[in-house]
Amino acid sequence: MICFMKIHPIKTKADHGKALARVDVLMDAKPGSPKGDELDVLVTLIEAYENKHYPFPPPKPISAIKFRMEQAGLTRKDMEPYLGGRGRVSEVLNGKRPLTLDMIRKLHEGLGIPLESLIGKTRAPWKKSRLFGMWKNNPKVRNVSAYMDSLRASRY
Repeated sequence: MICFMKIHPIKTKADHGKALARVDVLMDAKPGSPKGDELDVLVTLIEAYENKHYPFPPPKPISAIKFRMEQAGLTRKDMEPYLGGRGRVSEVLNGKRPLTLDMIRKLHEGLGIPLESLIGKTRAPWKKSRLFGMWKNNPKVRNVSAYMDSLRASRY
């Protein structure tokens, strides 16, 4: 038996609200049932909409380290293999010394802290830069990512 769902992309706040209300109704649906499948699809659509319209930025590097320390019950002494001696650990955790590439690697590999959290946000995404307007209005540009790479390469 084929069951068709009335699902469409979530484009507005109103669509988002309706989808959330429908998810609330479907929360008790059995996995694999038509209602369970509808729930899975709606949750995927809601996540995509929320990621686009309500992005959750990664934590600041020091916050990520301190959170991981708290999770694992680590002390400042336990951080020495990743950050250096006692003084260096103190400087890093107090924000007086930036993380080095070597520290970032060790923290990621040893403690599983995501690289995105350790690197932090360095600048606005390229979509919001002047480069966006350069390729957006250029009819000769077909492969946007290759064009962006060539522009970045020519700047350095």
